[in-house]
Amino acid sequence: MKKAVFLNYEKVDYDKKLDFCKLKKAAEITFFEKSAPEEICKKAEGSHILITKELPLGKEIIENLPSTVELICEAGTGYNNIDLEAAKKKNIAVCNISAYSSKAVAQLTFTFILSLSSSLTAQQNMLKENRYDNFTKYMMLNHSEVAGKTLGVIGAGKIAGEVIKTAVFFGMKVLVFSRTPKDFQEENVSFVSLTELLTNSDFVTIHCPLNEDTRYLMDQEKLALMKPSAYLINTSRGAIIKEKDLVVALKNRVIAGAALDVLEQEPGTSDNPLFQLSNCILTPHIGWQCIETRQRLIDMLAENIQAFLEGKPVNKVN
Repeated sequence: MKKAVFLNYEKVDYDKKLDFCKLKKAAEITFFEKSAPEEICKKAEGSHILITKELPLGKEIIENLPSTVELICEAGTGYNNIDLEAAKKKNIAVCNISAYSSKAVAQLTFTFILSLSSSLTAQQNMLKENRYDNFTKYMMLNHSEVAGKTLGVIGAGKIAGEVIKTAVFFGMKVLVFSRTPKDFQEENVSFVSLTELLTNSDFVTIHCPLNEDTRYLMDQEKLALMKPSAYLINTSRGAIIKEKDLVVALKNRVIAGAALDVLEQEPGTSDNPLFQLSNCILTPHIGWQCIETRQRLIDMLAENIQAFLEGKPVNKVN
C-alpha cells in the first residue's frame, strides 16, 4: 500500500468528528495536526502522497520534497497555495476536490443575501446597543423582498450554479460574468460583461478562483460602478477584493454594505478595519465547514487517491 501523509488534518477535523475510514483504506496514512513550512519536507520522507488543506507549498518546498512524492492532494477546491509549475517540473501530480462544498457555500451566500435584504444583522446590532427603536416606532431600517431584485454572479462554476438555481427559485433576475460562459437551463439568467453586471445588480456575489487574472478584481474602480444601494458578497477568496478599497467604499457608502466569509489575511485579526464597520458582515471562512461537507471532503479525498493509484487520476489541475 502506498504511503501518505496528511500534513494539517486539524484544519479539516478541528472538532474530531470526522470518519477517516475510507481514507485509511486508500493509503497507509500518517496524520499531523499541523505542519510548519520547515517541517514539511521531513514529514514527507518516504511518502508517495501529500494531503494538505490550504497549506502554502511554494517553489522552494516543492523542489526539496523527497523523490518518492508522486501526488499532492489539496483538500479543497482552491489550489492557489500550491506552485503548480514547480510540481509539474518535479513530475508531481496535483489534484483538488471539486464540488464537495457547492451546496454549503451557496447556502451561506443566500444566508448573507437574506440577512442583508431583511437588515437582520443591523437589527441585532441595535439590540446590542440597547436601542429598541424598531420595536417602538415604524421600521427604521431598509427591509425588502429579494424577488424581482437582480443578483450579479461573478463566476460560473459549480458553486455559482447552485447560487443561480437558488436565486431563480426566489424570483431574482441573474446576471453572470465569466471568462467561460456556460449554458444554464434557467429562466432570467443572462451572461453579461463585468461592467454591465456591476452597474445593474442589487447584490454582487463572487464565485471565481483566485489567480493572477482575478486578484484584486474588485478594486476602487469596480466598486464605484456598483449601485449605492447594492451589496457585495464574497465566499470565494479574500484577495479577489482589494480590501483597503472596500473599506473606503463602505465608510463612504459608495455601496450599501458587504458580507464576507473570506479575507485577504486569514485568520482575520482585530486590527482589520472591516471589523469596525457596521455595514459589513464577517464570518471566519465557514462556507465549507458544515460537518456533512467536511465528511464529503474526506471521502472524496479517498476517491481521488484511489483513482490516481489506479492510473485514472481525477480533478488533476497541473
